[in-house]
Amino acid sequence: MKILQTYLLLLTAVLLLTGFSWGLGSEPCKDALEMAGRLDTLRDEALIRQAEAKIITHCPDGAGAHFVNALQQERVSNFDGAILEYRRTLQLAPSFAQASGNLGLLYARKGMNDEASVELARGLSSVHNPLYHKAMARILAAQKVYPLAAYHYNEAARELSGDASIFVGLAEIYAALNQPDKALVEYRRALAADPASAPAHIGIAAIDLQRGELDKALEHLKRGEAAAPQNREIHLMLAGIYDKKGDVKLADYHSLLGGKNKPTRIIQKPTGQSEASGADKEIENLKKAIKEHPEDTLSYEKLGHIYRAAGNDGEAIEAYREAAHRNSTNSDVYLNLGILYEKKSLVDEAVVAYKRAVKANPASAEAHLRLGDIRFSRGLYQEAVEQYSEFLKLRPESPDIHLKLARIFVKSKEAGLALTSYNSVLTYSPNDGDANREIAALYAQKGDNDKAIEHYKRALAVHKDDSDARTALVSIYVKNKQYDEITVLLKEAVELGPDDPVNHYKLGLMYDFKKEYENAIGAYKRAIELRPDNARALNALGRLYMKTGRLSEAKETLEAAKKADPTMEETAVLLNNIRDEFNPEPRKITKGKKGKSKKGKKTSKKAKTKKAKSTTKKQ
Repeated sequence: MKILQTYLLLLTAVLLLTGFSWGLGSEPCKDALEMAGRLDTLRDEALIRQAEAKIITHCPDGAGAHFVNALQQERVSNFDGAILEYRRTLQLAPSFAQASGNLGLLYARKGMNDEASVELARGLSSVHNPLYHKAMARILAAQKVYPLAAYHYNEAARELSGDASIFVGLAEIYAALNQPDKALVEYRRALAADPASAPAHIGIAAIDLQRGELDKALEHLKRGEAAAPQNREIHLMLAGIYDKKGDVKLADYHSLLGGKNKPTRIIQKPTGQSEASGADKEIENLKKAIKEHPEDTLSYEKLGHIYRAAGNDGEAIEAYREAAHRNSTNSDVYLNLGILYEKKSLVDEAVVAYKRAVKANPASAEAHLRLGDIRFSRGLYQEAVEQYSEFLKLRPESPDIHLKLARIFVKSKEAGLALTSYNSVLTYSPNDGDANREIAALYAQKGDNDKAIEHYKRALAVHKDDSDARTALVSIYVKNKQYDEITVLLKEAVELGPDDPVNHYKLGLMYDFKKEYENAIGAYKRAIELRPDNARALNALGRLYMKTGRLSEAKETLEAAKKADPTMEETAVLLNNIRDEFNPEPRKITKGKKGKSKKGKKTSKKAKTKKAKSTTKKQ
């Protein structure tokens, strides 16, 4: 008995020290759907691809497989195909919240707001996804349901603290409610998240204009123009301000860049006739100037700007090319040309243009960023690092780019540089859940468990559903033998996922290990209630019944475990032990006359055990 108890205790400890990675595997399609529901907790691309392949292999025609197909269609921008696959998923699994939420995001993208709001609401009924909240907020704001829209924006902001558009959305709500002071607070939060947020600069400038503060508005619009030189709204607002200030030349210039003809200005002529000037007239004048002076680079540059502002991309590319051919020194010419090339999927040409933009102006932050993004997408990480580093010299308050750099350094196994970049992220965005989880993993690899625990806790404070952070934190606590802390984490997991049998099973193992047997039995039973064929929970409960001397119940439970999964070796071993060592019935004595057997009288268990021992000695 003592040997078996020791064996059981050691077995439980081994299970605990495996990092709680046990699975359930008797219904392939159900398991595949459960795995699909956990895909959004994975961060490593290789692990995601492996998990998706496993889901499709488990149940090729199931809801989980259709969900994976939808995700894959989204990755290649086949949004109609993704919508079809999400619908198929929901036909097979109507309550699968992630499919509803993702479908809602695609409907919102297509402008199908009524359909989107229905699916997003279904997704949010079970999944706290900040993207669902953000999309719902935009729909409600467009419908002028401002209180609900503000609620959803605030929920999204809890996790997407680096997304300036959320704070801009909140600011626009306050502006619509005629609460400019609150709107300014949110616009400033947007600029803290992204100093280059053109909508935030525009919003602040609009409030300044309402208050008659032209110079303040002008200052913000200039900042917005520097961040987004092609933003038409900024140019139109600048045109209005310059017009009020009496600067006709600048007003006309920005009006053209804003995509509108210059205001009609009456020029008195001797004949008393009038002459109207606008974009067409400006293009005509520039073409005349080019005809007279073919090497006039400035005319080509202006022509390119006007065509681009008017949406005539083909003509803009030709004009910019001519300016580039004449060795223009204007960095914006090459930046705009690169953007137009990217728009037409001419990525190699875009790279050349961005390089020339950087050469013309090494302080062109956007050119460095766009080059970095292209290099990153092509897996040229060292070149991406160079461009992102140059960008960050110009705009250090960019946590999203620091995060990209950190991930590149992790891939290239440069832990020191990765730690530096993660700390930069957290300097500007201390509540970034991804950055906290990822830096915690680095500290854990270095053996600095105190810092790892600190950052995993921060990640969980931001996002309680972060199962990766929770699992990693449990693993550290297991190594440190901090069993009370493990129990707290597992209890939280049960509270967050009360209908997940795995959570109850893990909590049962912890109680079992701490010898809190009644609590362990309760947890195992709940796991079995949620999934009657849960072989691991049945096996654990049977093992615990053996440990506590409840052999009859142990036998019944272990037989159920064996039926659920005949391949479990431990179950067979435990059942044999019950039969061979813990059988309450005495052994029959076969010696004696042929055809006769001796039967003992009904006695207590102790008496039977003594009789069996006595018989053994006599033999």
